Amino acid sequence: MNDNEPKPYDPATEGARMSFQGRMAYGDYLGLGDLLNAQHPLSDAHDEMLFIIQHQTSELWMKLALHEMAAARRAIAEGDLQPAFKMLSRVARIMEQLNDAWDVLRTMTPSEYTQFRDILGESSGFQSHQYRMIEFVAGNRNMAMIGPHEHRPDHARALRDEVAKPSLYDTVLARLAAEGFDVPARDRLDVAHQPDAAARAAWLAVYRDPARYWELYELAEKLVDFEDYFRRWRFNHVTTVERIIGFKRGSGGTSGVAYLRKMLEVVLFPDLWELRTEL
Repeated sequence: MNDNEPKPYDPATEGARMSFQGRMAYGDYLGLGDLLNAQHPLSDAHDEMLFIIQHQTSELWMKLALHEMAAARRAIAEGDLQPAFKMLSRVARIMEQLNDAWDVLRTMTPSEYTQFRDILGESSGFQSHQYRMIEFVAGNRNMAMIGPHEHRPDHARALRDEVAKPSLYDTVLARLAAEGFDVPARDRLDVAHQPDAAARAAWLAVYRDPARYWELYELAEKLVDFEDYFRRWRFNHVTTVERIIGFKRGSGGTSGVAYLRKMLEVVLFPDLWELRTEL
């Protein structure tokens, strides 16, 4: 090397550790050996790797969403709303990440998907127990939806255990009651939330005087943010499926696009949407 040529940058000269023998390194902490070796395509199709990684990363984001939702529910139950706001905001951003992932999957054409769709057998996102748990935690509870998870007793048990607890929205309604609003607890926790006149009246009072009820007002808007992004995720799911397989039946046996369109009708927090008409 010419003496006048600049020497390659060496981070060690500034104190960076360059050897990690016997020490915890980045890949060790994150378990990247297992994570990056968890993709096992069953065909030679180029796009199968995209399909696998798309769904695996979505499951990781859903795991984080459940972590945040559980912590938010505990904080709300304890009346500690400020940390819950941060957690619920994070859940909405996670849903945004899940939405963006559809843009990547939509680069796969119908012709490319048909090259490996048959090898999926009956596996389907319909069987995602974490997605189902997100719905159950939020309050959209339908016991029939535990059926696709019965082959995994641990997953089915976790969903049943969740149904025995107040949902996130039940916990929010209990917080309204604790603040003096006449909002009775639900008789059944194993069904989806339906519009409730008493809850809607309470939220109307909050929205008509947000300065007085600022924390409750903020809490309601965090829930609406979450559901807003959740609805977008469902809509993008429908659009992606229709774009790639048209109106074929889903690999898990559902009616495909028709089933997903029906899911668009589900409202997690109906009182918070209905009150807007009355303001």
